[in-house]
Amino acid sequence: MKATYKIIVLLCACYTLLSSCDKRSGIQEKGDGANAGAITARALSDLTVAIPMGGNSFVMNDATGATIYDDSNFGLRNWTNLSAVTSTYFKVANTGTLYLGIKGYVTTGTSVVRLTVNGQSFDVTMTGGAPAKTYYAGSVNISTPGYVKVDLKGISKTSTYIGNMTDIMIGGPAAGTGLIYASDANNFYWSRRGPSVHLNHTLTSGNTYEWMYNEVTVPSGQDAIGSYYMVNGFGQGYFGFQVNSATKRQVLFSVWDPSSGSTTLVSKGDDVVDGSFGGEGTGGKSYLLFDWVAGNTYKFLTRIRPDGAGNTLYSSWFYAPEVGAWKYIATFNRPNTNTYVSSPYSFLENFINTNGYMGRKAYYSNFWGRTTGGTWIESTSTTFTVDGSGSNNQRKDYKGGVENGKFFLQNGGFFNDFVQQNTTFTRPATGTPPSVNLNTLPTH
Repeated sequence: MKATYKIIVLLCACYTLLSSCDKRSGIQEKGDGANAGAITARALSDLTVAIPMGGNSFVMNDATGATIYDDSNFGLRNWTNLSAVTSTYFKVANTGTLYLGIKGYVTTGTSVVRLTVNGQSFDVTMTGGAPAKTYYAGSVNISTPGYVKVDLKGISKTSTYIGNMTDIMIGGPAAGTGLIYASDANNFYWSRRGPSVHLNHTLTSGNTYEWMYNEVTVPSGQDAIGSYYMVNGFGQGYFGFQVNSATKRQVLFSVWDPSSGSTTLVSKGDDVVDGSFGGEGTGGKSYLLFDWVAGNTYKFLTRIRPDGAGNTLYSSWFYAPEVGAWKYIATFNRPNTNTYVSSPYSFLENFINTNGYMGRKAYYSNFWGRTTGGTWIESTSTTFTVDGSGSNNQRKDYKGGVENGKFFLQNGGFFNDFVQQNTTFTRPATGTPPSVNLNTLPTH
């Protein structure tokens, strides 16, 4: 009898201990009674920061049936596909526990949503209708500061839509000071595109430059769709090449309109398409469809000179090693302008916001300017800058520098080792001017 009594007492003590444990249920209202309510309140209070999906999330697996809207009030919408995976990124500066949850609602019925971080998954059951509610999911340990990726996937649903999600909720020691994510709702579109990065080339002062020459190499695997590798930039336009889609690549040469008047086409090369552009300014553009290849090095040549009648002429040529000859792109006339080469620079950007999670990189090398007197002068110094998405701490996946004697730019992909903007880099001089006969360049 005494042994039986001891066993009963021990079982009762274990049951009491388990009942009092804070399991931080993944379901917002699991259980009943005052104790379950206290657990829910305590878990929800741990979620102190809302990461807006509208500025920090992407549909990762090209699935239809899920859309991210660049708006703090919408985020993930039209979510009907259980196969769709969305990923949300933010950068933590601290280690320790990271509490996780979601904010959203299901219009009707019940949905189960799975949240995954660092290989750990938590299922959350969502019920009821609007307005959006916060649901606690679970916690993970962050051992190394840096970018964290939170995946969201539908597991089951009882109606057409899985749910409307506005935020990934986080908290805990890992979510303390130094947290970085896109918080400026007015610029969520730009934040999702990712930071644009630039090299501002230095040319020896005291000279007037009529020509600029540069080379670019995109490493294999760094040619993500939506990338623009701009090689020869100047105060009034730019010249480089792009990845427009899985089947389309083009060489692009554009000149902005002046404050008064419009840039017009003078001539263009064979197979070159001309037109005008809008959006980020207006001007004249020309492009050549060309299936350039990652790993090859391509050459870009631009001439800028006044025409003596109050206008400036801009001409560009492109050299592909697989063709073995210079290709004439176009010449534009910019009215009310009197200039030679000014503010030379290169940049790397992503122009498709839904692809902002993809990384890209390019090497820019052998930049030279040719004076009006006919002397080629090598530029070996450049200053690295980044646009507002980086300088305003919306994203920190950007860097530039020197590798193997070449300048490089890199952005996207949510890597951690960013480089401070306004850093100046110097590459070794080659001492070998461009091998191009300017007198025999094609003009049609």
